[in-house]
Amino acid sequence: MSHTPPEDKGLDPLMLRDQLFGLWNQNHLQVLHLAAIQGFSKLAEPHEALLTILESCPGKQKGRSHTLGYHILMDFQAWIKERPQVSLSSFSVHKVVGLQRRALDLLTDTQPTFVDSLIDIYKLRSLDPSILRLHIVKLQALNCYKEAVTLSINFGLQTELKAEEMLVPLVLQDKLPLAESFVKGHSHLQQQLVMLLDSWCHPQFRVEDLRKQFPRLSLSKHYSAQIQPKIITKHIFRLIEKFKIDQSLCPNALHKRRLDCLRYLMFKTFVEKTMAEENWTDHMQYVVADDLQLQVHLVEMLVKYCGLQKASQWSLRYNIPKNRLPPGVWETQQSLPPDLQQICLNDITHEEWVPPQSHCQRFYQVPLAKDKVHFVDSAETLHRCRSVVLKEGVVVGVDMEWQPTFGRVAAQKVALVQLAVLDQVFLLDLCAGGFCEQPDLVGFIRTLFSERNILKLGYSMTGDLKCLTATWRELSEEPLKTEGLLDLLRVHQKIQCGRINQVQNGPREVLVCENSAEKGLSLLVQQVLGKPLDKTEQMSNWERRPLRISQIRYAVADAYCLLDVYSTLSSNPASFGLPADLRSITSGQSKTSKEKKQKVKRDKKTAQATGQEECQGAQRVSLPHSDTVKGLLCGESPSEDSPPLTPQQLRVVCDNMLQGLGRYLRCLGVDVVMLENTDDHRVAAKLAQAEGRVILTCGQPFQTLRSQVGEGCCLSLDCSEKARDQAVRVLKHFNVQPTPSDIFSRCQACNSDQYAAIPRADMVAMLKEKGFLQDHNNTDHMFEKSCQQEELWLDDTLTPSVTPEPPRKSYS
Repeated sequence: MSHTPPEDKGLDPLMLRDQLFGLWNQNHLQVLHLAAIQGFSKLAEPHEALLTILESCPGKQKGRSHTLGYHILMDFQAWIKERPQVSLSSFSVHKVVGLQRRALDLLTDTQPTFVDSLIDIYKLRSLDPSILRLHIVKLQALNCYKEAVTLSINFGLQTELKAEEMLVPLVLQDKLPLAESFVKGHSHLQQQLVMLLDSWCHPQFRVEDLRKQFPRLSLSKHYSAQIQPKIITKHIFRLIEKFKIDQSLCPNALHKRRLDCLRYLMFKTFVEKTMAEENWTDHMQYVVADDLQLQVHLVEMLVKYCGLQKASQWSLRYNIPKNRLPPGVWETQQSLPPDLQQICLNDITHEEWVPPQSHCQRFYQVPLAKDKVHFVDSAETLHRCRSVVLKEGVVVGVDMEWQPTFGRVAAQKVALVQLAVLDQVFLLDLCAGGFCEQPDLVGFIRTLFSERNILKLGYSMTGDLKCLTATWRELSEEPLKTEGLLDLLRVHQKIQCGRINQVQNGPREVLVCENSAEKGLSLLVQQVLGKPLDKTEQMSNWERRPLRISQIRYAVADAYCLLDVYSTLSSNPASFGLPADLRSITSGQSKTSKEKKQKVKRDKKTAQATGQEECQGAQRVSLPHSDTVKGLLCGESPSEDSPPLTPQQLRVVCDNMLQGLGRYLRCLGVDVVMLENTDDHRVAAKLAQAEGRVILTCGQPFQTLRSQVGEGCCLSLDCSEKARDQAVRVLKHFNVQPTPSDIFSRCQACNSDQYAAIPRADMVAMLKEKGFLQDHNNTDHMFEKSCQQEELWLDDTLTPSVTPEPPRKSYS
């Protein structure tokens, strides 16, 4: 009786997995690598065994950048490359498809290297596309939208899937960059993405419709808040420029952008009064164009801000139907005499070069006569400009003007380049017919900026150079080289830092820019020369010809003031806290963006460690409180006999960009009013004035809000920080120290500090009635878990050892 020797089955994959898992737990990665390589050689069927091991590997673990499965897969890929004889060709077709299906189920790892390696080892791209599509649909059904899109990109299946079903969940889950990757290289998909977003800007669009379309998709309040026409419109115009899409495909976003521009221009001209009415008229004609709905909006706003006569004139200009006019406009039209039925534009021929005496007393004036200002718009005038500006050792003030975008998608192109030298200014008119195409013009620009022995002065030149590059294609193909460039923004920052240090070493009521609403170059001119710039013409129509005298004055002043500022700073740099050689300040200008980001992070950590919070140019001046509270609200350190503020003494209004901060502060007992997403930023100023609150805001609205409230009543925060970190900064800035009794002393919904004690049983009954409790047996567990989470949150935030009470019902 003969015995057949048993077939050698090789090493059991589960034994190898256990061995590798033990080494993984001990963090012996090098030994794990050697054990994996040796183990793979002992496996009877390595491909099948690898899947068995990977299917039972643990997922991502805290503190580790890669999973155990990732390490095993990388080792296997390196091992199999040295053994070409180990391949899928030794298996039957049916067996290969089975292995490939199992490998598909593992393709949920977020690390691209893991996915790519698995696809390469098991030749998944050779699978039937129908199997791949079915797997992607399965992932979508499991709410694995990110994984589904990632696989569709890897397998190149974008055009074979329903674009809307793939894209909508990504956008709703704040994964728009992944959606952009999905449509990359497919122009029709790019158009579908942009048109999809545009449909969300329609006035009748509701988020609830998307919830019905994707019932399995969990959409948090945070993501719902992101689906606002204002935010979506920004994404649309960015994508239009990125994908080179015709903006006519996005009528809703275009209308929204123009309507926002209309409101902005009305505010700047008739409320803030910082824009000349001539400029307003120029821009309004472009913004409104032939859109009847915008024309009606314009007339309605004019009735509100200017009265019936002006509204009637513009309604006649656009011939708006009677049934679309606001009350009173039609009647006013009939009573207007013929000479008032036309909109009167100011005659620029009556403007004088020398402005009124009141203007001279208030603003910086260029010490030049009009004949010292030369327009450069031909080959002959360019030759004259070259002979003056390109002299070795000359100092040139450089500035540029371009048309404000106001909803346009095209890149900003320079309309006017100002070059100021001692006693004269040259204005390169790039809008003059054919001058921009002059063959010597680009060569002149290159020579000017690359000549080391010519000192070029500018202020925040990054934006100017970007627009200059967009003006000529040659500068995009061969980037502009810059030598001998001194950006006075760097010098200004140095001056500001010196002032901050002086303030921090002395009284802390004021940080920087005492009693000044100026900013940027105008602030620098005021600090150095005594008077600010008149920025009324900053947002002019710089492409309209001829330019008004006031526009020319503004353009000349913007360039020539750089020479005066440099001369004053160079004559006595020590008085401004500057080194003798101003050019040395820009020595760090060539840092890479990565180095700059690291510096910003270091500065932020330093500020957090020292507890110093700056208001971005605002003054820390007292609010109407007692002397003790006044000093604390100004950020002063409390004296031994001066107690810190209680949360109830701090009353704030949070801008709609800081709702998360508002909720944190309410948890700590601070009296907080939060703007809704649809509220205008100016609502914060009205609330602050009416109720004596401090405005908490971030970004651009700070400049506008600061000017509408009392000194020290507006604080700007870093919008890139988490809400918890912002809350810590606010409390430190105002020296508010919450106690355990302050925690949850205000209702999160209505801000009330009056509560009614509700028995636990009644609270459970109400929660069950509202549908928050499905299983009565799990009630105690839920309450215990909720309290533990709240306790951990408080311990991590501000007040260790505080255990919050169960939820209470407010009177609101």
